[in-house]
Amino acid sequence: MRASTNRTALATFAAACVLGAGNAVGVRFSNRELDPLWGAALRFGAAALVLLVIMASLRLERPRGRALAGAVLFGVLNFGVTFALAYYALVRIHAGLGQTILSLVPLVALLLSVAQRQETFRALAAVGTVLAVTGVAVVSQAPLQESVPVLSFLAVLGAVFSFAEAAVLVHRLPAVHPVTMNAVGMAGAAVLLFAGSAAAGDDWHLPERAVTWWALAYLVLAGSVATFVLYLQVIKNWGPSRAAYVFVVIPVITILLSARLDDEPLTAGLLLGTPLILLGVYLGALRKP
Repeated sequence: MRASTNRTALATFAAACVLGAGNAVGVRFSNRELDPLWGAALRFGAAALVLLVIMASLRLERPRGRALAGAVLFGVLNFGVTFALAYYALVRIHAGLGQTILSLVPLVALLLSVAQRQETFRALAAVGTVLAVTGVAVVSQAPLQESVPVLSFLAVLGAVFSFAEAAVLVHRLPAVHPVTMNAVGMAGAAVLLFAGSAAAGDDWHLPERAVTWWALAYLVLAGSVATFVLYLQVIKNWGPSRAAYVFVVIPVITILLSARLDDEPLTAGLLLGTPLILLGVYLGALRKP
């Protein structure tokens, strides 16, 4: 039974990595036609509707009291704040670089989790994080040499802290079904994003290009509904700091997708960086304590 549970946890981890890898590329395509906050609001508004329908069809219990407040707060951090910052940053920086910086999430999640007395500090986890982040930096060697706008860089760092804190927070909240948690969270985030988009004076219009519709459909169904339900399940299985290692594996896949779909160049560092990333993931997330 334990071996079966471990295989399920690994499969969930792998699926979350593969589906999540297309997010940054999809956002890049979306940003070429839609204003950033408006695109994010459309994405999470639609994803929330899909999840609410699934929630109703499965007859899942609606959260109340502390569980409801926690789900809303989780959504504001995990989807609202994080993706408002990420969408803004990905207007000016490439998907590979954005995911490279987001690979810091495991380290930040570990430090936040230790600071909030959820986990004890593990030296091996810190070593794994350093190795993995080094590997991601090597893989994204070319993008890192480009001139990066300061505000875009700070926006990604802000997204890192928001994402990491959401992962730590959800581990302390009352137990809520992953579909319900994401449905409520994305609904709350959508309200925040629509308000932010209106305040920013975004041009509210639906996409006109087919490629934007395809990107939006992917971001809603695979990048939001499927990815974040799987991600919450990984948190449940492994805890917040280990679950956050999805952000270390994702950049490798993102760079390959970006090279294929967005004409970003592959670097020779991929062959050197990938082993470091996989070793870091093994030490920090997969190796039994």
